[in-house]
Amino acid sequence: MSAPGNLVPVPRKSTAALIADQLRAAIMSGVLAPGDQLGETELATRLGVSRGPLREAMQRLVQEGLLRSERHRGLFVIDLTHNDVRDIYTARLAVERCACELVMRGNRGEAVARLTEALTRLREAARTRDRLAMSEADQAFHQTLVSSSGNSRLERMTETLLVETRMCLTAMQKVYPEPAELVEEHEKLVDAISDGDEELLLRLIEEHMTDTVQRMNLRHDDQQAS
Repeated sequence: MSAPGNLVPVPRKSTAALIADQLRAAIMSGVLAPGDQLGETELATRLGVSRGPLREAMQRLVQEGLLRSERHRGLFVIDLTHNDVRDIYTARLAVERCACELVMRGNRGEAVARLTEALTRLREAARTRDRLAMSEADQAFHQTLVSSSGNSRLERMTETLLVETRMCLTAMQKVYPEPAELVEEHEKLVDAISDGDEELLLRLIEEHMTDTVQRMNLRHDDQQAS
């Protein structure tokens, strides 16, 4: 540990970490679609990087579950099944419940201020009724919620889970709440934090996640019946 007053180097992201960020964003946006194969030579050329850090970055995404490795074939962007979507939301619930508990024990005022900004962006997106904009604002809200916990490991887990959530956006469009309903759900979360009502907050975050899974289940059952 450095002595008080000493200057120490500021941590910088490695090249592999920066490449992983770009690949993650490309998967989230659909530039790299589910099932796409990742060719080292093509990607290295497109990104202007050498193969060493690119391989390291791709292995990070394999560990995160965003890429799958097939022997003798290479790396592919994962395909998400109905069960995958359910598992994503189950994992998100576990992470966000923990984040909520930490928020309630930390600086609630700062968390409310940050979440109020995120809620404003969600309201703006809801006014446009643009499902894509609403989804992005929704995810930004939840990322802010977890970030407000002050736990960097929960943040990293959330980053991966939200990429996976974004990947199932097409399926989500059919079950997404109405704009006013979506905004109201998030307003209640902010109000619960502001009021210091942890029991209500935990109940709301669980309902928020489980309701989505239930809507997905209903849609899946309808598809199976048709």
